[in-house]
Amino acid sequence: MDILAIIQSKPVLIGLHLGFAIIGIDAFLWLFGKLKGEGGSRKSMIITAAIGVAAFTASWLAGGFYYVVYYGTLVRPAIKSGVAPWAHNIIMETKEHIFLFVIPLAMTVFFITLLEKEVLERLGLRRLALWLSGSVAALGLLIGAMGFIISAAARWGAIN
Repeated sequence: MDILAIIQSKPVLIGLHLGFAIIGIDAFLWLFGKLKGEGGSRKSMIITAAIGVAAFTASWLAGGFYYVVYYGTLVRPAIKSGVAPWAHNIIMETKEHIFLFVIPLAMTVFFITLLEKEVLERLGLRRLALWLSGSVAALGLLIGAMGFIISAAARWGAIN
């Protein structure tokens, strides 16, 4: 089976990976808006953060399964021997390391949302939660852009 056939035959895993990531990004953008505008109840912020953490975790599981079963053994060698080996050597390696921080950062925001409003204000954690929720969303978008570059390199290598 050639690399293009492999990429095209696994859209469910890639779709789950991307879909859950989008839900996670959206959840943390929504939480950012709630924290910035003071428009959300504590309960809604907890639920939003929990959805974000769960979505990023599900994205990690789907992407990890794809990576271990297909990418590492079939796609990576094709990219590295193709016209854009830097897509794996730089972009994928960077993506992997950045993603390791997304779930712990997302969980930190979640744990901050569990605190009472008075405690948040007294400890000055509201601003930290705002900054971290925006950072989680931004990192998710950056990782998505990196995934696009890697997929393009795999497809480009498969056609040429």
